Amino acid sequence: MSEAPSTLIRGALVLDGSGRPGRAGDVLVEGDRISRVGGRLDAPGARVLDADGLALAPGFIDMHAHSDLAVLTDHEHVAKVSQGVTCEVVGQDGLSYAPATPEAVAVLREQLAGWNGVPDELGAGWPTIADYLAAVDRARPAANVAALVPQGTVRLDVVGTADRAATPEEVAAMRACVDRGMRDGAFGMSSGLTYVPGMFASTDELVALGEVVAAHGGVYVPHQRSYGAGALAAYAEMVEVARRSGVALHLSHATMNFRVNRGRAGELIALLDAALADGVELSFDTYPYLPGSTTLAALLPSWAAEGGPAATLARLHDPTARARIAHELDVVGTDGCHGVPVEWDTIEISGVRDAALADRVGRTVASLAEASGEPASAVALDLLVADRLGTGILQHVGDEANVRTMMRHSRHTGGSDGILVGDKPHPRAWGTFPRYLGHYVRDEGVLTLEEAVAHLSARPAAVLGLTDRGRIAPGLVADLVLFEPATVADRATFAEPRLPAAGIPWVLVAGEAVIADGRRTEARPGRALRSSACAPS
Repeated sequence: MSEAPSTLIRGALVLDGSGRPGRAGDVLVEGDRISRVGGRLDAPGARVLDADGLALAPGFIDMHAHSDLAVLTDHEHVAKVSQGVTCEVVGQDGLSYAPATPEAVAVLREQLAGWNGVPDELGAGWPTIADYLAAVDRARPAANVAALVPQGTVRLDVVGTADRAATPEEVAAMRACVDRGMRDGAFGMSSGLTYVPGMFASTDELVALGEVVAAHGGVYVPHQRSYGAGALAAYAEMVEVARRSGVALHLSHATMNFRVNRGRAGELIALLDAALADGVELSFDTYPYLPGSTTLAALLPSWAAEGGPAATLARLHDPTARARIAHELDVVGTDGCHGVPVEWDTIEISGVRDAALADRVGRTVASLAEASGEPASAVALDLLVADRLGTGILQHVGDEANVRTMMRHSRHTGGSDGILVGDKPHPRAWGTFPRYLGHYVRDEGVLTLEEAVAHLSARPAAVLGLTDRGRIAPGLVADLVLFEPATVADRATFAEPRLPAAGIPWVLVAGEAVIADGRRTEARPGRALRSSACAPS
């Protein structure tokens, strides 16, 4: 139970997460729970928080976060709590540090440097999901954390980095690993099917693992095989996995990217609606921006990444392999770049591992190539070698019509996909949730305020099976956000990506204010959440 004093939130526009019109009223918080919701409430002795002119919403749930290490080391965690995020879902894209063998962590340390840096606190990673969740509890984060079992890491543990089919014995071992992760409290399983080694899994292998997740009532959260030339086929494969395994499906950063898919989100919606009509349990998340964000190494063809980072670097030093890689990047299109040739003027360097390369940050590969007189692919491959594959990028390949079409859907939720490291990371790490409320609700009218709040709170809570939060109702955990509808806005930009939101003066986690009067407090009331599948200790 939280030690927070009773708080009476007076005169807010209460948006309860249901999508129904908001109502002016009061909400009483006692300890870590919502006690009463109504019109004019009396609560002698309670601290009164004047919410005149403010809207009160359930805390926002970031359905796609890359804060796996940040929640352990960044006790302020302003990037997320300042935008009203009270829960983050980590273990995304099939790659994280639990459940991982020491050998797997040695690979992941290098492979994920562009996502998470390489902090000393990583150590040898965590052998089980339970170990990771215990580490989160010890760290006392600012917000809550829910974890997924990363399928790529599981394959790395059992099969390694080879591009081959898993044997029946290896599939059985992976199923046991996923089963243990679910019993440890994971909410589901993620995949990163454009990343090594998760991308080497067949549809049948994914179905076999999905069956285990389904048996525990969890959700499958895939980053599919293509968001480009093969996007619709890739989405269809994920629906097939869900249909055959019986697992609930939640599609990561679901959209249609690159020139080949401009204006085609309607085709994706038709595919998803047909699956829903056929009984597939399905949802998805998006971020409200056009550019994507990943690592420069992710663009490489899978054969070049097979064997892990050391093998990749060896190929980049080999003239024959390097020439083949460049040809595929420039002409053929790689599976790492979603089946389309790389347009180097869309690839902007967002961060580097080696500080000596910092002058590349903020520039496109095309501009670096023009300045050097070298082919763009050669410049990119040289940078990968110099930076030991640790380079982060922005990919300017989105389409506004597609973004708007996806966010209107009834099964849509919000996710930042926020990378927190690098000199100029994607501003979505700091601005996703206020951008929904400000730009797309108030300024553009794409969603109503009530709809947006439901998309960012109650709906993701339902996807995860969180029955004690995500709405404003008596007895639920007091994860709450107070914001000003007239001024709420994302301030983070591509030039200045680490600016906190405007118009969000109060954020409560388990009844404790982590943002008060627009400033970060010292409170760290977050904890590791555990799914209903978690085995009793």
